[in-house]
Amino acid sequence: MNILLSIAFVGAWSSGFIGAKLGSGSASTVTLLMWRFLPLALVLGVVALTTARSSWRGLGARDLFRQACVGLLSQSGYLLTVYYAIELGVSSGTTALIDGTQPLVAGALAGPLLGVAVSRTQWLGLGLGVAGVAVVTTADAGAATGVAWWAYLVPFLGMLSMVAATFLDRRSRTDVRPMVSMTVHALTSAVVFTVLAALGGGLTPPADGSFWTAVVWLVTLSTFGGYGLYWLILRRSGVTKVNTLMFLMAPVTAVWGALMFGEHFGTQTAAGLGLGLLAVAVVHRGDRGDRGDRAERHDKGGPLTPRRSAWPRARSSSRRSGRPVPATPTGGPGEG
Repeated sequence: MNILLSIAFVGAWSSGFIGAKLGSGSASTVTLLMWRFLPLALVLGVVALTTARSSWRGLGARDLFRQACVGLLSQSGYLLTVYYAIELGVSSGTTALIDGTQPLVAGALAGPLLGVAVSRTQWLGLGLGVAGVAVVTTADAGAATGVAWWAYLVPFLGMLSMVAATFLDRRSRTDVRPMVSMTVHALTSAVVFTVLAALGGGLTPPADGSFWTAVVWLVTLSTFGGYGLYWLILRRSGVTKVNTLMFLMAPVTAVWGALMFGEHFGTQTAAGLGLGLLAVAVVHRGDRGDRGDRAERHDKGGPLTPRRSAWPRARSSSRRSGRPVPATPTGGPGEG
């Protein structure tokens, strides 16, 4: 069952990049995102006021403001840059690979910013992941025609926006339910993109059927499918497993983009994606090794010095814990 859930999650989450590509040819980025979030915010708002009212108990204005800021970074800022990069001509596979380095970057920054231990194995994994991004980006830039060099920097801005959202959310000591965070994020993004679309004259949706196909695709498959499966796998297997699956988004999206849109997929692209998968294996193996070493010291009666992983863990249900609460899922085109 876990394997089937993982396959479904990877497909649903990576579909967000494909949906962005589907809609980029018929409307501007802000118009597409506005019509993605308006119906989503309406549905979630109705649910929040009816069946999910208990999820909001105990939350104050400060908690909701923090979630609005997290949503502004993880969805409004992140998705704007991802969709805009695809609109500029950056391939969906390259965008997905840059997005997939977020867990590695967040894990590496957790050491200096939060005092969380980062092992040498995790640093090695980060290096491999960055190398994979460089290889694939170079291949994509060489194959693309008419794509400005600075367009490849746009997804990096989005990835950094999502990392910032992760650390902002981690510093919260309040347990916020997934339904609450998802609703606040969607409402925030709906307001932001509606304002941007109004300023740019893009409120009216195009009559092109491909636009509405992309909207339905993004709301149903990417948001509810990807986001819902994220939390299901998170509760069954933990965040480390989810973060590992995130690195599979790039090769799946690259193959998907090549088949649907004829995007470039050559030997260099395959090599770069292979480096990304190797980064996952290295980090995952190092994480298991660290846990095994600690368990062995404990079994021998030696001193056990717990070492907090750089990767997020499942959220604590206590509001009074003295430790920062790990992040909720913050971003990705698969998220609402």
